[in-house]
Amino acid sequence: MVLMVVMGKGFSTSFKVISDVFFIFTTITTITMNKKTIQSWVLTAVLSVITASTTVAQDNLVNALKLNASDKSKELFQFKPVVDIENTSIKNQGSSGTCWSYSANSFIESEMMRMGKRPVELSQIYSARNAYIEKGKMYVRMQGAVTLGDGGAFHDVMNMYRMYGAVPQEVYTGLNYGTKKNQFGEMAAIQEGVLKAVVSNPNGKLTPNWQKAYTAVIDAYLGEAPTKFKWEGKEYTPQTFASEVVGINPEDYIEIGSDMNYPYYDKFVLLVPDNWAFDQVYNVHVNEMTDIIDLAINNGFTVAWGGDVSEKYFSWKNGVAYVPEKDWDDMNEEERKEIFNGPKPERTVTAEMRQEAFDNYSTTDDHGMHIVGIAKDQQGREFYIVKNSWGVSNDHQGYMYMSKEYVKYKTTDFMVHKDALSKDMKKKLKI
Repeated sequence: MVLMVVMGKGFSTSFKVISDVFFIFTTITTITMNKKTIQSWVLTAVLSVITASTTVAQDNLVNALKLNASDKSKELFQFKPVVDIENTSIKNQGSSGTCWSYSANSFIESEMMRMGKRPVELSQIYSARNAYIEKGKMYVRMQGAVTLGDGGAFHDVMNMYRMYGAVPQEVYTGLNYGTKKNQFGEMAAIQEGVLKAVVSNPNGKLTPNWQKAYTAVIDAYLGEAPTKFKWEGKEYTPQTFASEVVGINPEDYIEIGSDMNYPYYDKFVLLVPDNWAFDQVYNVHVNEMTDIIDLAINNGFTVAWGGDVSEKYFSWKNGVAYVPEKDWDDMNEEERKEIFNGPKPERTVTAEMRQEAFDNYSTTDDHGMHIVGIAKDQQGREFYIVKNSWGVSNDHQGYMYMSKEYVKYKTTDFMVHKDALSKDMKKKLKI
């Protein structure tokens, strides 16, 4: 009956996966729960697939950015690397809101290289699936007052590393039903349906089995998480792989932002929807953000960067982002056409300008990427070399060049090793 509802609506989905989810839920029901109640959960979950739009937001962002492009940009912008830190290959997150996991795991891989270790491609989806488990618990604990969806933050990867360890990509791909790339829309919608059904509390008291039902959805789509695996001839658990092969200490990493509403050099909770864990970041002045990033890059440390990429002057296709002197609305048609055709005068970003953009929703937590170097354009202006996770289809084979003013303006937060900070900054932050 549930499947007939879905197909009757003309919704294109995987009959097998939905059947698997229904079978898993029904099996759990026969063990411990009332079948009518659990089938009601499934009905709610599957119907939510029809209307949910969790992963759609990421897809819409990528599609909208296709309009921000010029055929001449690659020829008219000339970038020369000044510092280019070793990093692993470009990945593609597919149709999933997992940029935070791809960028943070890329960051960890570069940390391995900085520490003299041979890099291993880490499973981004292992981090994500564990974060979804914990986010589900938080959602139920908060009675639904937490953002759902497949988004997250850099600290989620570190927190999951601490709690669950890490595994190589080849051990856990998350591609469990025939796709070559992530495709999370259906899974995220069913997750949301299950959790909303739990929070509605149809029994009058929560059973201890809702977590099994919720985890079963994730397992059906991504596969069960490994408890033991062999890698290069040796057996590991995720915890031993993290300690023996990866070797980072998650306590060594901090997040930094800039918000005028809080005391500088103290911690504050970054109030963005994807911070479902309510983790804190250190607050610094706007110019200090780029000072910290510069010092890190020049000393061989990379940076995980989170911020807004929805502006008209961010071009994924051309791999360029900067802050033009004029607002987009004040430009004439010719100026708009020329925006990515070589270097242009840039606005100086102030703390007030940055804060206004954050407070009026012009700056949101759209995307996470990985800063791996510094380059100069033909006029000598410095840009950060940024590794994205949208494949290699742009002008720079998956990399971006973001100006320092853009980073000042559009950063929500970034993660860095605390040893990358100057002694003076460590003292200010009491680290």
